Amino acid sequence: MAAVRVPQSKARSRKDGAAIPLDETDKRLMNLLQSSFPLDPEPFSLLASEAELELSDVLARTQRLLDERIIREITPIFDTRALGYESMLVAAKVDAENPQRAAAAVNAHPGVSHNYLRTHAFNLWFTIAVPPDSTLGMDGTLAALMSETGAESMRQLPTLTLFKINMNLEMEKGTEALAAAVDASPPRELDRQPYDEDDIAVIRALQGPMSPVERPYDAAAQELGLRQSARGAGPRARAAGTRRAGCGRRRCGGRSCRARRRDSRRRCVPRQWHR
Repeated sequence: MAAVRVPQSKARSRKDGAAIPLDETDKRLMNLLQSSFPLDPEPFSLLASEAELELSDVLARTQRLLDERIIREITPIFDTRALGYESMLVAAKVDAENPQRAAAAVNAHPGVSHNYLRTHAFNLWFTIAVPPDSTLGMDGTLAALMSETGAESMRQLPTLTLFKINMNLEMEKGTEALAAAVDASPPRELDRQPYDEDDIAVIRALQGPMSPVERPYDAAAQELGLRQSARGAGPRARAAGTRRAGCGRRRCGGRSCRARRRDSRRRCVPRQWHR
């Protein structure tokens, strides 16, 4: 049996070392950014009130935490099921001597959200979503990716039971606080929600990193010619999900192939992928 090639880590290094000191106010703010970010025209103002801080302090601290990569980004999370997408975890067996070439081909697909190298015969594992109007569908899309990557095999691993895991990182208390906050109720699964071209335009405008400014939604509203009162209602609110901060840690430990794009506009919008 051939030996399994161990992927090389591509972990990033920090200029001033791996650890950056955080004060208690930073930790409190990061907890609120993860769990209490409001869908409001002035979300940082509400967070400032809850944290008992000045708005200017919240904005400055959030920008510093972003600049220092303590927070990776503040970005929307859209529910693919609510938008009618089909998603799949896929295990691929690709060239072990040059897996990065196959990883680059997979990452070029706008529906790929995560892609990781594994020490296994099936050495590339990724998650992919295809839109409801896809002409290729999931099977056709994966067949195209097999051709592009030269993969020996790709196996679809569909969800049988959905387990919702809280990915918030508790910043103020110990690990016992994480266990105490676990919600054991079954996850809420949304059926496909109705949406139109205007909703799609709103989703496209809201995707991507949010800047820590007093009225962060104004830029999207201006781009679309909408008033503040026209956003966040009806199908727009149902499809949009929530915004939250992502702390600067890899979610699955280790060897990311950088499928998570800095410009997420190309990744989640409802459009057909063309080869």
